[in-house]
Parts: sequence; structure tokens; C-alpha cells
Amino acid sequence: MFQLPDLPFDHAALEPVISRETMHLHHDKHHKTYIDTLNALVAERGMAPDSLEGLIAQAQGDPAQAKLFNNAGQAWNHAFFWEALSPRRQTPEGDLAQAVAKAFGDLAGLKTALVEAGAGHFGSGWVWLAAEGAQLKVVATHDGAPLIVEAGLTPLLVCDLWEHAYYLDHKNDRKGFLGAWFDALPNWSFAEAQYAAATGAGTAWRFPLQGASDPGTAAPSARSV
Repeated sequence: MFQLPDLPFDHAALEPVISRETMHLHHDKHHKTYIDTLNALVAERGMAPDSLEGLIAQAQGDPAQAKLFNNAGQAWNHAFFWEALSPRRQTPEGDLAQAVAKAFGDLAGLKTALVEAGAGHFGSGWVWLAAEGAQLKVVATHDGAPLIVEAGLTPLLVCDLWEHAYYLDHKNDRKGFLGAWFDALPNWSFAEAQYAAATGAGTAWRFPLQGASDPGTAAPSARSV
């Protein structure tokens, strides 16, 4: 069975961009519901998955497993989202900073690309900064689809486009939320570790398993807060 991961920061740590109230609703209610529903579906099917990533890959593309795929994807996406947030304002450094400059001109160019892609995305989903090898790109996925189902892409950062992520704090201003998120909350240290994994150094983040003692089972986040 999968466990709801603890937040890596206090519920109020992301204010004023994301309020304590939103974080309690988002993590303690929405994310927990995805985990609980996923566990019920796994038990109902008599499955014994050894990883969430493997379960997602198994369910992908099978109409009979659509509910399982969606809840597994949302469980994974939210856990990754928490890791990709930081209460401490950061900027990218090293190889990742160079890759940002190469792909987008500068950090402002990346912000424009991410905000426009997220604000223009129709309906619910996620907007990602991803690496395809050393090359960066902005990608949006619909509903609960996690980026890890896209061959060759490693997620570096993500922002939740579902209304429950921002509506209490920003009402219907998704674009304003995205801009405020980008300016204050990305965990660039985590993104740098993900970028290193994408380019062959280290292991990309995986959903943590309860009681996992093998460091290769759930790669530690590069958290610096």
C-alpha cells in the first residue's frame, strides 16, 4: 500500500503565494483522497506493485485501468509537486542555469514560457519544466497524467493547474498564480538534481515507499530550504 508523503515544509511556509488553508485542503484532503482511492483499487484487484512508477506504466493506455492510472498519476504528481517547492527563494545554478539560458534566453524567458503554457492549458492538468537529455522544454499534461509516461523526458519542476491548487488564494487568476509561483517557490536545488539525473549523473526522484531502506528505491530530494 502507498502512503501519503509528509509535506517537506510547514503548511504555512509558502505564504502568501499558497496559503495555509490551501495547503491543508490540497495535501491533507485532495492528495490523501488520491492515495486512499489508489490503495482501494490496488487491493480490489489483488495487486502487489513494487513501485508507483511501475504501477503507472502498467496501467497506462489500458481503458479498463483508467481510474487506477488517474489516481496513481495524481498521487505521483502531487508528491513530486511538494518536493519541487521551496519556502526559500532560489535561482538555478551551474549546468541547469546554462541550459535555461540556452533554451529560453534567460530566467525571464523561461517564466514566460511556463506561465503562458500553464495559463493557456484548457482544463485541469500540470505544467512542467522537463529535460530531454540536456535540452530543456516546457510541457503540459492533462488531468492526472504524469510526465514520466513520456519517453525520454525527466521532470525538473511542475506546477498544478487544477483549480484546487490556487482558487482559494487567487480565484480564477491562474496566470497570476503561475507568475507568483515561478517568482517565489521553485525548488531549484531539486531541479538541479533532476537535471543531473537527466544528463546521466545520479538517480531521478521516485515516489517514496513505506519502510524503504534501499537508497536506490526512493531517491532523496535535493532539498535546500
